[in-house]
Amino acid sequence: MKSDSQKNETNWQSFSRNFQYYSSVGVGLDYSRAKLPNNFLDRYKKSAEDMFFEMAELERGKVANPDEGRMVGHYWLRTSELAPNAAIALEIDLQQKAVREFSASVLGGIQQTPEGEEFSHAVLLGIGGSALGPQLLIDALAPMSGGLQMSFCDNTDPDGIARILSNLGDNLRTTLFIVASKSGGTIETRNALLEVASWCQARAIEFAPRAVAITCFGSKLDSQSKGEGWLKQFYIWDWVGGRTSIFSAVGLLPAELAGIDTASLLKGASRMDELTRVADLEKNPAAILAIAWHWLGNGRGAKDMVLLPYKDRLILFSRYLQQLVMESLGKEKNRQGKVVEQGLSVFGNKGSTDQHAYVQQLRDGIDNFFVTFIRVLSDYTGDACNETPCEVEPNVFSGDYLNGFLLGTRQALSAKGRSSLTISLDTLSPLSLGAMIAMYERTVGFYASLVDINAYDQPGVEAGKKAASEVIDIHRKLVALLSEQSPGALAINAQDAALSIGAPEDAETVFHILSYLAANEYRGIVQEGETHPDKARFRRALNV
Repeated sequence: MKSDSQKNETNWQSFSRNFQYYSSVGVGLDYSRAKLPNNFLDRYKKSAEDMFFEMAELERGKVANPDEGRMVGHYWLRTSELAPNAAIALEIDLQQKAVREFSASVLGGIQQTPEGEEFSHAVLLGIGGSALGPQLLIDALAPMSGGLQMSFCDNTDPDGIARILSNLGDNLRTTLFIVASKSGGTIETRNALLEVASWCQARAIEFAPRAVAITCFGSKLDSQSKGEGWLKQFYIWDWVGGRTSIFSAVGLLPAELAGIDTASLLKGASRMDELTRVADLEKNPAAILAIAWHWLGNGRGAKDMVLLPYKDRLILFSRYLQQLVMESLGKEKNRQGKVVEQGLSVFGNKGSTDQHAYVQQLRDGIDNFFVTFIRVLSDYTGDACNETPCEVEPNVFSGDYLNGFLLGTRQALSAKGRSSLTISLDTLSPLSLGAMIAMYERTVGFYASLVDINAYDQPGVEAGKKAASEVIDIHRKLVALLSEQSPGALAINAQDAALSIGAPEDAETVFHILSYLAANEYRGIVQEGETHPDKARFRRALNV
């Protein structure tokens, strides 16, 4: 509901009052279309004092993840001198130097394959934060030439892995494999590693001399890579969370190998950190965003955030921000152990693709969201510039329409009373993207303080891993049960199979596992009878 002063205010007056521009990073923040009260920041002054204090304590090295007893220090990665002690600062500097030197040796043709060929491609094996950050950097910033061609195995889907490796063809021999796993025991990454190593072995390609590891010192992956003679190890620390690891070797190594200016990336993040440390609500973009999220979502994420970047190179930013926000803020309990069920859902597409997708609902459907537009003023990024830009109409270019669709969509939503925020970048560059990532990292931390949750743990993720492990245990027992059958044995239904392995309460899971096994001929399991769960029967194949 608008106040009387807001009702009499023109769009221009509102824009002038609610637009901030940060020249050191070329980033603007416009919250004039968010339907926020004129004095909304004043209402948060006391909360902001606590918010700023907690963030300062975090940066000074206070244990912020009590479940794991660790600090949270991703801010130190771009300003190492702020680390709580000289040893940590030195480790950060040494790892960044190692990343730069190794990448230069690869791109310069000094580091080669065992056969003396230069590396042409790279494949990163990782999942979650160990893949999303690098994927964003490569898709958004990689130059058209001058670096390695980068692919990602970011799942335990054998078909997906095979497709990536098949597409490499003969380039597999000149491919560098980057295995990123903080713990060194991430199942999806381990599986991808085994799949890739097997694929290489079948083609008489040595895997170890083409592989590097990014992990914690002393982890399973660290030991394995050293024992097998991998090319190199790079290290991250327990105080770097997966979803905030983009400025560690996890993001910097793939970026450097792709030819991205990581020094500017870090500089942009560091400059934004300076801006977002300012304990003044009206001058701090991350604080403004956190408070806007809190206000728009009634303090509990009651409205989803729809992210609409009007730039093809930023389509993965929606996915990146989805993990950063939802894994950090989606918590059952607050820091006192009270059930609060907090969170903020994030989804997104890209402009102007969204014109042909879900803007219809955003404008005319249920008002359960607010939009964040991301606007890039420069049409071209890096070396992608068209030397002779194409006029699609007299004195009108394609980028004019992209800009027009953004402004038009924003206006159409505003006319129906739908809230939106707009982030603008002068140009998409390592500096501006680094700044935008850092801004959202700080926003998430501020918001977590406002709603009194721990943004730096992930108990739900761990619960999912535990449940998956239990399913795999049932899977193993079922395979053993059927493998012990004689070829002519009668087929068994899911309920009897569940009873036989001592898991009668898991008959549904047993059915799903058995039907999966039967769908893959190489597993040697056959399904008989009807497909309905009550009537389906399973047995060992006769030719096994």
